[in-house]
Amino acid sequence: MLASITTEAWADDDLRDAEKFQKGNFTNGEATAAAGGGSREVAYSGEGTAAPKGGGGNLSVPAGDWAPPPCWYAPTYSPKELKEKVDDSPYSLTGRLPNNGPHKQEVDGDIRYRYKEGEYKDFNLKKQGKGMFWAAVPNPAEPDAAKRESCTRLPFWVPNGERPKVENAISPKILSALAYAKVTVPDTEVELNPKARQTVNLPTWVWLDKGTYKPLSVRASVDLGGGEEIWARTTVKPASLKLSAGTEDAEVHPSSGECPVEADGGIGAPYKKGGGKRTPPCGVTYLRATQGDAAYPLEATLTWDASWEGSDGQGDDDLPDGEFGGTRNVTVREIQAIN
Repeated sequence: MLASITTEAWADDDLRDAEKFQKGNFTNGEATAAAGGGSREVAYSGEGTAAPKGGGGNLSVPAGDWAPPPCWYAPTYSPKELKEKVDDSPYSLTGRLPNNGPHKQEVDGDIRYRYKEGEYKDFNLKKQGKGMFWAAVPNPAEPDAAKRESCTRLPFWVPNGERPKVENAISPKILSALAYAKVTVPDTEVELNPKARQTVNLPTWVWLDKGTYKPLSVRASVDLGGGEEIWARTTVKPASLKLSAGTEDAEVHPSSGECPVEADGGIGAPYKKGGGKRTPPCGVTYLRATQGDAAYPLEATLTWDASWEGSDGQGDDDLPDGEFGGTRNVTVREIQAIN
Protein backbone atom coordinates (compact mmCIF):
# COMPACT_ATOMS: atom_id res chain seq x y z
CA MET A 1 0.00 0.00 0.00
CA LEU A 2 1.44 3.32 -1.09
CA ALA A 3 -0.32 6.07 0.80
CA SER A 4 0.06 9.83 0.65
CA ILE A 5 0.43 11.55 3.99
CA THR A 6 1.17 15.05 5.10
CA THR A 7 4.90 15.70 4.98
CA GLU A 8 6.32 16.20 8.44
CA ALA A 9 9.08 18.50 9.60
CA TRP A 10 11.75 16.03 10.69
CA ALA A 11 13.69 17.30 13.67
CA ASP A 12 14.98 13.78 14.35
CA ASP A 13 14.46 11.05 11.77
CA ASP A 14 14.91 8.31 14.40
CA LEU A 15 11.76 9.47 16.20
CA ARG A 16 9.49 8.94 13.21
CA ASP A 17 6.79 6.29 13.26
CA ALA A 18 8.40 2.99 12.31
CA GLU A 19 5.13 1.71 10.81
CA LYS A 20 5.65 4.00 7.83
CA PHE A 21 8.70 2.01 6.84
CA GLN A 22 7.31 -1.48 6.48
CA LYS A 23 8.21 -3.12 3.17
CA GLY A 24 6.67 -1.22 0.29
CA ASN A 25 4.99 1.39 2.49
CA PHE A 26 7.40 4.26 1.92
CA THR A 27 4.99 7.05 1.05
CA ASN A 28 5.03 9.28 -2.01
CA GLY A 29 5.15 12.25 0.33
CA GLU A 30 8.53 11.67 1.90
CA ALA A 31 10.87 13.18 -0.66
CA THR A 32 11.87 16.77 -1.29
CA ALA A 33 12.67 18.69 -4.43
CA ALA A 34 16.31 18.70 -3.38
CA ALA A 35 16.84 15.08 -4.41
CA GLY A 36 18.63 16.12 -7.59
CA GLY A 37 20.11 14.14 -10.47
CA GLY A 38 18.93 13.08 -13.88
CA SER A 39 18.11 15.20 -16.91
CA ARG A 40 15.37 17.68 -16.17
CA GLU A 41 16.55 21.00 -17.53
CA VAL A 42 14.19 23.69 -18.74
CA ALA A 43 15.61 25.15 -21.96
CA TYR A 44 15.37 28.90 -22.47
CA SER A 45 15.78 30.87 -25.68
CA GLY A 46 14.75 34.17 -27.19
CA GLU A 47 15.80 37.77 -27.42
CA GLY A 48 14.64 38.46 -23.87
CA THR A 49 17.24 36.12 -22.35
CA ALA A 50 20.22 38.27 -23.40
CA ALA A 51 21.65 40.79 -20.96
CA PRO A 52 21.24 44.24 -22.53
CA LYS A 53 24.29 46.40 -23.09
CA GLY A 54 24.87 48.82 -20.26
CA GLY A 55 22.90 46.97 -17.60
CA GLY A 56 19.28 45.99 -17.20
CA GLY A 57 17.79 43.10 -15.28
CA ASN A 58 14.69 41.05 -14.48
CA LEU A 59 11.29 42.60 -13.97
CA SER A 60 9.90 43.20 -10.51
CA VAL A 61 6.24 42.74 -9.62
CA PRO A 62 5.07 45.68 -7.48
CA ALA A 63 2.02 43.88 -6.11
CA GLY A 64 4.31 41.42 -4.31
CA ASP A 65 1.74 38.60 -4.45
CA TRP A 66 3.13 36.81 -7.50
CA ALA A 67 6.14 34.57 -7.82
CA PRO A 68 7.23 31.79 -10.19
CA PRO A 69 6.58 28.26 -8.89
CA PRO A 70 9.05 27.20 -6.17
CA CYS A 71 9.24 23.65 -7.53
CA TRP A 72 7.65 21.36 -10.08
CA TYR A 73 7.74 17.79 -11.42
CA ALA A 74 9.43 16.98 -14.73
CA PRO A 75 10.98 14.05 -16.63
CA THR A 76 14.16 13.27 -14.72
CA TYR A 77 15.40 9.67 -14.80
CA SER A 78 15.41 6.93 -17.39
CA PRO A 79 15.01 3.45 -15.85
CA LYS A 80 18.77 2.92 -16.08
CA GLU A 81 19.50 6.31 -14.46
CA LEU A 82 17.11 5.64 -11.61
CA LYS A 83 18.61 2.20 -11.01
CA GLU A 84 22.09 3.71 -10.88
CA LYS A 85 20.94 6.34 -8.39
CA VAL A 86 19.19 3.81 -6.15
CA ASP A 87 22.14 1.39 -6.36
CA ASP A 88 24.40 4.23 -5.27
CA SER A 89 22.19 5.60 -2.50
CA PRO A 90 18.44 4.88 -2.20
CA TYR A 91 18.10 7.47 0.54
CA SER A 92 19.27 10.21 -1.86
CA LEU A 93 15.83 10.10 -3.52
CA THR A 94 14.37 11.67 -0.39
CA GLY A 95 16.56 14.74 -0.78
CA ARG A 96 17.48 14.52 2.90
CA LEU A 97 20.80 13.96 4.58
CA PRO A 98 21.09 10.41 5.96
CA ASN A 99 21.78 9.88 9.65
CA ASN A 100 23.30 6.44 9.00
CA GLY A 101 21.10 4.94 11.70
CA PRO A 102 18.42 2.23 11.61
CA HIS A 103 15.96 4.73 10.09
CA LYS A 104 18.15 5.10 6.99
CA GLN A 105 18.43 1.35 6.62
CA GLU A 106 14.65 0.96 6.69
CA VAL A 107 14.17 3.75 4.16
CA ASP A 108 16.83 2.30 1.88
CA GLY A 109 15.09 -1.07 2.01
CA ASP A 110 11.67 0.41 1.30
CA ILE A 111 12.89 2.43 -1.65
CA ARG A 112 14.67 -0.56 -3.16
CA TYR A 113 11.50 -2.60 -2.72
CA ARG A 114 9.35 0.13 -4.31
CA TYR A 115 11.36 0.20 -7.54
CA LYS A 116 12.58 -3.40 -7.63
CA GLU A 117 9.59 -5.47 -6.56
CA GLY A 118 6.76 -3.17 -5.50
CA GLU A 119 4.95 -0.65 -7.69
CA TYR A 120 7.65 -0.93 -10.36
CA LYS A 121 9.28 -4.16 -11.48
CA ASP A 122 13.06 -3.97 -11.77
CA PHE A 123 13.00 -0.18 -12.26
CA ASN A 124 10.94 -0.56 -15.46
CA LEU A 125 14.14 -1.51 -17.27
CA LYS A 126 12.07 -3.35 -19.88
CA LYS A 127 10.44 0.01 -20.69
CA GLN A 128 13.75 1.80 -21.31
CA GLY A 129 13.14 4.42 -23.99
CA LYS A 130 9.36 4.27 -23.54
CA GLY A 131 9.05 6.73 -20.70
CA MET A 132 10.75 8.53 -17.83
CA PHE A 133 10.53 8.71 -14.09
CA TRP A 134 9.35 12.21 -13.21
CA ALA A 135 10.80 13.79 -10.08
CA ALA A 136 10.62 17.00 -8.09
CA VAL A 137 12.66 19.93 -9.39
CA PRO A 138 13.50 22.86 -7.09
CA ASN A 139 13.47 26.35 -8.54
CA PRO A 140 17.01 27.62 -7.85
CA ALA A 141 15.71 31.19 -7.85
CA GLU A 142 13.35 30.51 -4.91
CA PRO A 143 14.99 31.91 -1.74
CA ASP A 144 12.73 30.06 0.73
CA ALA A 145 14.13 26.55 1.26
CA ALA A 146 10.82 25.22 2.62
CA LYS A 147 8.97 26.35 -0.51
CA ARG A 148 11.78 25.15 -2.76
CA GLU A 149 11.44 21.64 -1.28
CA SER A 150 7.65 21.56 -1.08
CA CYS A 151 7.23 19.13 -4.00
CA THR A 152 7.57 15.88 -2.10
CA ARG A 153 6.56 12.95 -4.31
CA LEU A 154 9.12 10.26 -4.96
CA PRO A 155 9.96 9.64 -8.65
CA PHE A 156 6.98 8.19 -10.55
CA TRP A 157 6.69 6.65 -14.02
CA VAL A 158 5.16 8.49 -16.99
CA PRO A 159 5.10 7.06 -20.56
CA ASN A 160 6.66 9.19 -23.29
CA GLY A 161 4.46 12.02 -24.46
CA GLU A 162 1.99 11.75 -21.59
CA ARG A 163 1.43 14.28 -18.84
CA PRO A 164 0.64 13.12 -15.32
CA LYS A 165 -2.40 14.44 -13.50
CA VAL A 166 -0.25 15.55 -10.60
CA GLU A 167 -0.32 18.99 -9.04
CA ASN A 168 2.72 21.04 -10.12
CA ALA A 169 3.55 18.73 -13.03
CA ILE A 170 5.43 20.81 -15.59
CA SER A 171 3.02 22.44 -18.05
CA PRO A 172 2.95 25.33 -20.51
CA LYS A 173 1.40 27.52 -17.82
CA ILE A 174 4.25 26.79 -15.40
CA LEU A 175 6.74 27.30 -18.21
CA SER A 176 5.18 30.70 -18.97
CA ALA A 177 5.90 31.82 -15.41
CA LEU A 178 9.46 30.49 -15.54
CA ALA A 179 10.01 32.28 -18.86
CA TYR A 180 8.60 35.50 -17.38
CA ALA A 181 11.07 35.32 -14.50
CA LYS A 182 13.92 34.97 -17.04
CA VAL A 183 13.03 38.03 -19.12
CA THR A 184 15.84 40.59 -19.00
CA VAL A 185 14.95 44.17 -19.95
CA PRO A 186 17.27 47.14 -20.54
CA ASP A 187 17.88 49.88 -18.02
CA THR A 188 15.22 52.57 -18.04
CA GLU A 189 17.26 55.51 -19.30
CA VAL A 190 15.12 58.44 -20.38
CA GLU A 191 16.11 61.12 -22.89
CA LEU A 192 15.77 64.73 -21.74
CA ASN A 193 15.54 68.09 -23.42
CA PRO A 194 17.28 70.23 -22.33
CA LYS A 195 19.94 67.51 -22.08
CA ALA A 196 21.97 69.11 -19.32
CA ARG A 197 20.81 71.58 -16.67
CA GLN A 198 17.10 72.32 -16.46
CA THR A 199 15.50 75.71 -15.90
CA VAL A 200 12.89 76.73 -13.35
CA ASN A 201 9.38 77.00 -14.85
CA LEU A 202 10.46 75.71 -18.27
CA PRO A 203 9.23 72.19 -19.07
CA THR A 204 11.69 69.32 -19.37
CA TRP A 205 10.69 66.99 -22.18
CA VAL A 206 11.09 63.27 -21.40
CA TRP A 207 10.94 60.34 -23.81
CA LEU A 208 12.26 56.84 -24.45
CA ASP A 209 14.26 55.69 -27.43
CA LYS A 210 11.88 53.47 -29.41
CA GLY A 211 14.75 51.43 -30.80
CA THR A 212 15.78 50.31 -27.31
CA TYR A 213 12.41 49.69 -25.70
CA LYS A 214 10.60 47.11 -27.80
CA PRO A 215 8.77 43.82 -27.15
CA LEU A 216 10.94 41.00 -25.82
CA SER A 217 10.19 37.28 -25.67
CA VAL A 218 11.54 34.25 -23.81
CA ARG A 219 10.66 30.68 -24.77
CA ALA A 220 10.85 27.95 -22.10
CA SER A 221 10.58 24.29 -23.08
CA VAL A 222 10.91 20.75 -21.71
CA ASP A 223 11.39 17.54 -23.69
CA LEU A 224 8.77 14.99 -22.59
CA GLY A 225 10.37 12.20 -24.61
CA GLY A 226 8.96 10.32 -27.52
CA GLY A 227 9.48 13.32 -29.77
CA GLU A 228 7.11 15.57 -27.79
CA GLU A 229 8.08 18.92 -26.37
CA ILE A 230 6.00 21.31 -24.33
CA TRP A 231 6.75 25.00 -24.40
CA ALA A 232 5.54 28.46 -23.55
CA ARG A 233 6.58 31.80 -25.00
CA THR A 234 6.23 34.82 -22.73
CA THR A 235 6.32 38.27 -24.31
CA VAL A 236 6.63 41.61 -22.55
CA LYS A 237 6.19 45.01 -24.15
CA PRO A 238 6.44 48.59 -22.84
CA ALA A 239 3.11 49.85 -21.53
CA SER A 240 3.72 53.13 -19.70
CA LEU A 241 6.38 55.26 -18.05
CA LYS A 242 5.91 56.58 -14.53
CA LEU A 243 7.80 59.76 -13.55
CA SER A 244 8.69 60.95 -10.08
CA ALA A 245 10.36 64.36 -10.09
CA GLY A 246 12.34 63.84 -6.89
CA THR A 247 10.91 66.97 -5.26
CA GLU A 248 7.50 68.34 -4.31
CA ASP A 249 8.45 71.58 -6.05
CA ALA A 250 7.66 70.27 -9.49
CA GLU A 251 4.80 69.37 -11.82
CA VAL A 252 4.77 66.18 -13.86
CA HIS A 253 3.14 65.84 -17.27
CA PRO A 254 0.61 64.36 -17.52
CA SER A 255 -0.55 65.13 -13.98
CA SER A 256 -0.95 61.40 -13.22
CA GLY A 257 2.76 60.91 -13.79
CA GLU A 258 1.95 58.00 -16.14
CA CYS A 259 3.13 58.55 -19.72
CA PRO A 260 1.29 56.10 -22.00
CA VAL A 261 2.52 54.37 -25.13
CA GLU A 262 1.76 56.50 -28.18
CA ALA A 263 0.25 55.24 -31.43
CA ASP A 264 3.72 54.83 -32.97
CA GLY A 265 4.88 52.70 -30.05
CA GLY A 266 6.94 55.41 -28.43
CA ILE A 267 6.57 56.93 -24.97
CA GLY A 268 6.84 60.68 -24.75
CA ALA A 269 8.21 62.82 -27.58
CA PRO A 270 11.46 64.65 -28.29
CA TYR A 271 11.36 68.42 -28.04
CA LYS A 272 11.05 70.17 -31.38
CA LYS A 273 12.36 73.63 -32.04
CA GLY A 274 9.71 76.26 -31.48
CA GLY A 275 8.00 74.28 -28.76
CA GLY A 276 8.65 77.05 -26.27
CA LYS A 277 6.64 76.61 -23.11
CA ARG A 278 4.27 74.08 -24.69
CA THR A 279 3.40 71.28 -22.28
CA PRO A 280 5.15 68.04 -23.28
CA PRO A 281 3.18 64.80 -23.51
CA CYS A 282 5.66 63.38 -20.99
CA GLY A 283 7.86 65.52 -18.80
CA VAL A 284 8.48 67.61 -15.70
CA THR A 285 8.40 71.31 -14.88
CA TYR A 286 10.61 72.18 -11.92
CA LEU A 287 9.43 75.10 -9.78
CA ARG A 288 12.50 75.55 -7.60
CA ALA A 289 16.21 75.50 -8.42
CA THR A 290 18.64 73.04 -6.90
CA GLN A 291 21.19 74.46 -4.49
CA GLY A 292 24.96 74.12 -4.77
CA ASP A 293 25.98 70.61 -5.83
CA ALA A 294 22.57 69.16 -4.95
CA ALA A 295 20.38 67.47 -7.55
CA TYR A 296 16.84 66.16 -7.83
CA PRO A 297 16.61 62.36 -8.36
CA LEU A 298 14.31 62.01 -11.35
CA GLU A 299 12.89 58.47 -11.19
CA ALA A 300 11.57 56.84 -14.34
CA THR A 301 9.88 53.46 -14.01
CA LEU A 302 8.86 51.58 -17.13
CA THR A 303 5.92 49.18 -16.85
CA TRP A 304 6.00 46.14 -19.13
CA ASP A 305 2.79 44.32 -20.08
CA ALA A 306 3.13 40.51 -20.18
CA SER A 307 1.30 37.80 -22.12
CA TRP A 308 2.05 34.21 -23.13
CA GLU A 309 1.18 31.43 -25.53
CA GLY A 310 1.75 27.71 -25.09
CA SER A 311 2.20 24.51 -27.05
CA ASP A 312 -1.22 23.24 -25.95
CA GLY A 313 -3.04 26.26 -27.36
CA GLN A 314 -3.33 27.99 -24.01
CA GLY A 315 -2.25 31.54 -23.44
CA ASP A 316 -3.58 34.71 -21.88
CA ASP A 317 -2.66 37.88 -20.07
CA ASP A 318 -2.79 36.46 -16.54
CA LEU A 319 0.89 37.20 -15.89
CA PRO A 320 1.37 40.38 -13.86
CA ASP A 321 2.75 43.61 -15.26
CA GLY A 322 6.41 44.03 -14.42
CA GLU A 323 8.48 47.11 -13.68
CA PHE A 324 12.05 48.22 -14.16
CA GLY A 325 13.16 51.68 -13.12
CA GLY A 326 16.09 54.02 -13.19
CA THR A 327 17.15 57.28 -11.57
CA ARG A 328 18.81 60.29 -13.13
CA ASN A 329 20.14 63.23 -11.13
CA VAL A 330 18.87 66.54 -12.45
CA THR A 331 20.17 70.01 -11.63
CA VAL A 332 17.87 72.99 -12.07
CA ARG A 333 18.91 76.63 -12.47
CA GLU A 334 16.92 79.80 -12.07
CA ILE A 335 17.25 82.57 -14.64
CA GLN A 336 17.33 85.95 -12.91
CA ALA A 337 15.30 88.68 -14.54
CA ILE A 338 17.11 92.00 -15.16
CA ASN A 339 15.12 95.17 -14.42
